Amino acid sequence: MARRLARPAFILSTVRSGSTLLRAILDGHSRLHAPHETHLGDIAVEFKSRQVARSMEAFGHSERELRFLLWDALLSERVERSGKKYLVNKSPNDLFIREEIVECWPDARFVFLLRHPGAILRSWQAARPYLEPEDVLGDIVSYAEALESARRELPGLTVRYEELTRDPATVVQGVCEFLEVQWEESMLDYAASGVESFKPGFGDWMGKIRSGVIQPAADAPFGVPDRLKSICAAWEYAV
Repeated sequence: MARRLARPAFILSTVRSGSTLLRAILDGHSRLHAPHETHLGDIAVEFKSRQVARSMEAFGHSERELRFLLWDALLSERVERSGKKYLVNKSPNDLFIREEIVECWPDARFVFLLRHPGAILRSWQAARPYLEPEDVLGDIVSYAEALESARRELPGLTVRYEELTRDPATVVQGVCEFLEVQWEESMLDYAASGVESFKPGFGDWMGKIRSGVIQPAADAPFGVPDRLKSICAAWEYAV
């Protein structure tokens, strides 16, 4: 079925990987709309009776297809209101609905954002001090394994958080080339469009991102549990 939204881009990453920073930078482009986290996976469509199920079936729609139509209508409306051309969507949980994203938008494009797994773990521990250490580790393993699977399954561009913070101009120029839009230097001043979207539930909202300044990633070494060492190897990070 035809979609209103053309060639949407998705930043696929674990939590605490700098995806809010990359989103904010890309949203500063004149042709890219990168809103706060949309949590598409939590938007559901339900047929509450057999009658409506039969009625929608006669229209050729399943619950799954109507869910896709809702996603498409929601995001295309956001892009239209922004006055821009392309969507860049980012929610770490998109990793777990990537097959549905591809089914909904076969022309979707993907940017894979990596960060040292030890740094991710340390950052998530700081953000979730009330969780048991094993639960924190389990979260990161789940996200990291899903991200590595996505990189194997889908075409796309791989970006590293460390390189983004060290040489943002070069990295963002590469992302712009991948998304087939012209590089705009003003994108790096991501605070120019405001910091109102940096709120709990919308992605990162802490002081570092709210500063409006791209700050260098913390240096290694990081403690890397055995359960993350295979991911470090796959992503070519030292342990």
